[in-house]
Amino acid sequence: MRVRQFLATDVTRAPVQLQINHRWCSPSFGARRGTDRPDMVVLHYTAMESCKAAAERLCDPQFEVSAHYLIGENGVIHQLVDEVARAWHAGRGAWGGITDVNSHSIGIELANTSLHPFPDVQMVALESLLSEILNRYKISPARVIGHSDMAPGRKSDPGVRFDWQRLARQGLSIWPKGVTPNRTVGDFYDHAARFGYPTDASPEEVLNAFRLRFRPHATGPLNDRDLAIITELATRFPVDLPSQDA
Repeated sequence: MRVRQFLATDVTRAPVQLQINHRWCSPSFGARRGTDRPDMVVLHYTAMESCKAAAERLCDPQFEVSAHYLIGENGVIHQLVDEVARAWHAGRGAWGGITDVNSHSIGIELANTSLHPFPDVQMVALESLLSEILNRYKISPARVIGHSDMAPGRKSDPGVRFDWQRLARQGLSIWPKGVTPNRTVGDFYDHAARFGYPTDASPEEVLNAFRLRFRPHATGPLNDRDLAIITELATRFPVDLPSQDA
């Protein structure tokens, strides 16, 4: 399949320090709206049989979908869209007051069928890439989120097998700490909104998205443990709420 090469006609290429493979380039991108730089990162899995199959889909103009980066199971990092451009990876959803997540984010796809763990070499590559992106744009680890976080009920990636704690230990994401279920008060969904979860999702969708990331094996109705964790997260990491999203 022939893919149009990226032409930096209306954007300036951002410097990339890592060894990046440019074998594939996606035509599905545009200019960011209301901002000229990303302030968050969204992680995905491809749910396809191989990295090559995912790249072909992300680079096929008929599907109108893309991501800035695709990381193979072997740890090779492929850049499909320049960082300064608006890749089409997030779709409908929100995080805090941001409803145009594509304009505000870097999208990273991890080649994974969703049925197996993420290989160590792939996680190492992700950690290196994330570290550079967060440093380059001064992005808080709290603004590294999953596709499922911003689109509860619609998306489930990067899924239950993704190791968020591993990222948090390296300062590349966040994880709750010091949780005391018997000392929390308030409404779970109020705290979830303060943390960043969309307010237009149903209570069930928000709870499922929260558990997918922070309690992947939890089941049943909302309980004190859920409330304790979201209270702690919302207290330490309240999302920024712009007055108006561009």
